[in-house]
Amino acid sequence: MGESGLFPLQESASESSAEEIGYRGPTACAAAGITYRQLDYWARTGLVEPSVRASHGSGAQRLYSFRDVVTLKIVKRFLDTGVALQNIRAAVRHLRTRGVGDLERMTLMSDGATVYECSSPDEVVDLLQGGQGIFGIAVGVVWRDVEAALSQLHGERIDTGETLVGNHPMDELARRRRDRAV
Repeated sequence: MGESGLFPLQESASESSAEEIGYRGPTACAAAGITYRQLDYWARTGLVEPSVRASHGSGAQRLYSFRDVVTLKIVKRFLDTGVALQNIRAAVRHLRTRGVGDLERMTLMSDGATVYECSSPDEVVDLLQGGQGIFGIAVGVVWRDVEAALSQLHGERIDTGETLVGNHPMDELARRRRDRAV
């Protein structure tokens, strides 16, 4: 990561809530816009591992947190723009140290070689004036994109394993399952 704003903060109380929702691999893929092969490779190589439940043994399913899915989508955007995997790994390690509030306000900039964190418009301008920024990822926008995608998909309560049906207005079968589960 670059030198801009690299100050780790503590996780917020909402991140450790007992009512967190986890997402299985196919759901995480759909929300992040990646293939299952990419998801599996990134988990096996430690790039983005599921923070809720890792896959241990046959039949065990990985379970990703919302934050993991946001990270998956950011990784995909970096790869699509040609950022080196080594730099993406450094960016992912840095993102893990940041609180949720930080992520929503953060912009990640890159010149293709280095990834910089900018937490204010002034930092973005400074980076661009220095000739270093070529493209940026507004993490808050990615956050909202993932939130919208996941609201249409199934999640799982971490504490009980209960399947939570997404808001599919056109999906009659999903509505019936949800009504029957209550």
